[in-house]
Amino acid sequence: MTNANRDPIKIELLKNALTAIADEMAVTMVRTARSLPIKEALDFSTGLLNADGALIAQGLCLPLHMGSFPPTMSSILADYKDDIRPGDVFATNDPYLGGGTHLPDIYIFVPIFMSDTLIGFAATIGHHTDIGGRVAGGNACDNTEIYQEGVRIPPLKIAKEGQLDEIFLKLMRANVRVPQKVLGDIMASIAACRRGESGFQALADRYGVAALRASTLDLIDYAEELTRAELLELPDGQWDFEDFLDDDGFQENPIRIVATLVKKNDELTVDFAGTDPQVKGSINMPFSFTASSVYACIRSIMDPSIPNNEGFFRPITVIAEPGSFVHCTHPAPVAARGLGASRVTDCVWGALAQMLPDKVFACCVQGDYGVTIAGYTNDGAPFVSLEFLFSGWGGRPDKDGIDGLSSLAVNYSNTPAEILEVEQPLRIERYQFRTDTGGAGKFRGAVGLEREYRLVEANEAILQVRGDRQKFGPFGLYGGKAGAKASNLLNPDSDSPSVPPGKFMMTLKKGESFRAQLAGAGGWGNPFERDPAFVLDDVLNEKVSLEGALEQYGVAIDSIQMAVNEEETMRLRKAACA
Repeated sequence: MTNANRDPIKIELLKNALTAIADEMAVTMVRTARSLPIKEALDFSTGLLNADGALIAQGLCLPLHMGSFPPTMSSILADYKDDIRPGDVFATNDPYLGGGTHLPDIYIFVPIFMSDTLIGFAATIGHHTDIGGRVAGGNACDNTEIYQEGVRIPPLKIAKEGQLDEIFLKLMRANVRVPQKVLGDIMASIAACRRGESGFQALADRYGVAALRASTLDLIDYAEELTRAELLELPDGQWDFEDFLDDDGFQENPIRIVATLVKKNDELTVDFAGTDPQVKGSINMPFSFTASSVYACIRSIMDPSIPNNEGFFRPITVIAEPGSFVHCTHPAPVAARGLGASRVTDCVWGALAQMLPDKVFACCVQGDYGVTIAGYTNDGAPFVSLEFLFSGWGGRPDKDGIDGLSSLAVNYSNTPAEILEVEQPLRIERYQFRTDTGGAGKFRGAVGLEREYRLVEANEAILQVRGDRQKFGPFGLYGGKAGAKASNLLNPDSDSPSVPPGKFMMTLKKGESFRAQLAGAGGWGNPFERDPAFVLDDVLNEKVSLEGALEQYGVAIDSIQMAVNEEETMRLRKAACA
């Protein structure tokens, strides 16, 4: 409800102050973390919640995490509401006891007090390098129940009034393969929360506890009002979209995901009725992560000035049947649920593209590839190399897709080859674009990437890959073509290279290599309407071949002069339209 007495200047200042605190928490994570997934890839998020557990601000990093803080906080409050003291620290990672998403993602919550009054919580979620379990890295597709996936942390108090629980630390140290990195990242998460604590206390000291609480509640209401006002400007109606995951790693059957958007007045519903049941492999989606994925997609089409808090969620309803792929039930495995999230967001954006054809891009290439290489170096030290790979954006209604960039829902960074080679017993043999892989269109989709790993300083290691888009290429829109499909290659430069499936696990011997060849993103619009000068530029940059220019775009290029043959191009395009 609109507050007539709301001070818009004060609200804007508070919004920016809270966001700045959450961003300072993110910087603290990067500066103090030990693992590459957090300090290089930025696979974490930070946020602030009020004393009731409502999200009031989220920092940089992963939009997909946006909706997962409140339900996870609820699980902490359910167990400890009457036992929260200054200096306490809480943790959980259980997707079946709150809002956790999968076991490698550990949530840390630090209560914030002024004197004896609880005024809020600082929160982080970080993807840890290892969480124990049967496969290093905690992302294997071939688990069949969550008990195989690692250490489950129910809502726990891991520090009491400033004193860390040594039993918790011993338990984690005994169950993860790289305890220095895992415990180091937990300490980094706590440090980030302490930064959030001090920042929020400074705001309470400036405004007063009661006034700050009232203002944060007002900020949540304000975000709801802005969201509803913007939804009112969007067309009413219903739009459906479906997409497929190749398989679950056990059976060859594709997994169908259906998203139906219903927009009416100032509310929007996303219903996943028609989606396939949960599967045997570990790519199932907990409902909290499905809802969070939807929020991230809807957020991407809204005014960026809307505050990132719980008020944004209120006009949005997410429906998913328990037992379905997007609302799995215990004890379904979820380790590789990020692969499911990639396709869920593809479906939601596909439906949004029908609703807003001049605003939404064609299919991106998101975190469809997870590559884990783990074992022991020649001197017996354990190592776990964990990466998630992205190609780029789909073609947009007025621009090409962006090459080599993660999607809007993820905001993931890559790990530079030089850093990975310093920290891991690996050598990156190649990291480059794949020619003729971006979906053809008036606006081309991002070209696919490939990254090749060679084991050089260990006798053997476990290679575990969760890949997709080998059967269903990223879709194009409005006449745009699908991007090229993905593929895997083992020892591609040897006399006997092999092509493993999208999801597999094997032993990699010293000197052997694995090449991940990612899909290209979908194109937008008729390829024969693409400006020939853009096609020539792509050829010069080796993103499109001479043959691809001719076949996909009807553009003839003189291979000697490297210039467009305008007369032949006009003839080809005219003939194609006849």
